[in-house]
Order: sequence, then structure tokens, then C-alpha cells
Amino acid sequence: MNEAALNLFDERGVRVWLQVEPGDADVVTLIHLTLNQYGHHPCVIGFGVDVEWYKTAKGPEGTPIDDETAAAWVEAVQSHNPAYRLFLKHWDYDWLPPTRRAGIVFVDDSQQFESLEHMIAEFTRWGQHFAPAPVAFQYGYPSDRVWWRLLQDPPGEIGRAILENVPNTTALFWVDFSVLEVFPPSP
Repeated sequence: MNEAALNLFDERGVRVWLQVEPGDADVVTLIHLTLNQYGHHPCVIGFGVDVEWYKTAKGPEGTPIDDETAAAWVEAVQSHNPAYRLFLKHWDYDWLPPTRRAGIVFVDDSQQFESLEHMIAEFTRWGQHFAPAPVAFQYGYPSDRVWWRLLQDPPGEIGRAILENVPNTTALFWVDFSVLEVFPPSP
């Protein structure tokens, strides 16, 4: 059911990550199922796990990922394409591998900031914690709309501020919850 979208992304040169919220499913199995199905698309650059949704029966914030688990996931992803990377997403870096860095992009999806300055301070700490490994940021949450809606160009201004303060940033993601508000479809 995703073929039409991925074909369009291929045609337009858009790069995408295929992300799961795995619950109690075996992540290595999910990696292989997903990449076997969609890995032939040139737009696919890797696989992501939202750790907040990993083994949630153990707690509402997911289950922390140890180095061995992260290494097994990276190996599974790169068995499909050595250029692929794994992204691991959470708002608390203590939920992510303590020392494993190779093949991983660390995504911060924090929200509920008081201001742009508050967000940049948090994201800067994230970048420093994982440096020199690549990091990425997911932002634009409705809970932060109270301040970002006052910006002239919210995606651009926030993105430039992140890039100026976090040199190991490799990707920026505006969340789907408000994407049509800041990137309205053409009439």
C-alpha cells in the first residue's frame, strides 16, 4: 500500500527512512520484513525505531536499548544495504545505547518547550552527548505552536538555529501533526 508514495519519492529524489513503532514485536524481524518489501526503492536510506514504542509493556516510555541490541539492529539493517543507517528516536538519551555509535543516527523528538531558545539548549545538549555521531531532530509539535507560530518562517528559522548550534546534525524533521499548517498544499 506504500508503493505509490515510495515511487513518487523515487521520482522526485526524496530520501526517506522507514520507521516502526514496534511494541513487543521482534525488531530484527520487522527490519527484514520492511526492507525486503520496500528496500528496492532508491528513496530509502535507512530504518528507524521509535524507542518510546519499544516493549511498552515494561513502561510507558519504552524500553532502553543496550549496545548489543543496537549492534544487532544495525547489522540487520546493513545486511540489506551497507549504506543504510539505523535511526533510534527518543527524547531521553538514557534510553539509547550508552556507547554504540557506528551506523546509528540519534533522533531527539522532545517537545513542550517554552521558547526557541529552550529548544535549542535541549537540542545542543543532545548533539553534544552523541558527538561526533550524527544526530537529528523532530520538531513542530502542536504543544510548541504557542511560540513557533510567531516566527516568520518556523521550519526555516528553527532549522537554521539547530544547524548553527549542533554541528553533527544530519537531518531535520517537521512532524506530521502540523506539517500542512506550515507547508500548505498548493491549490
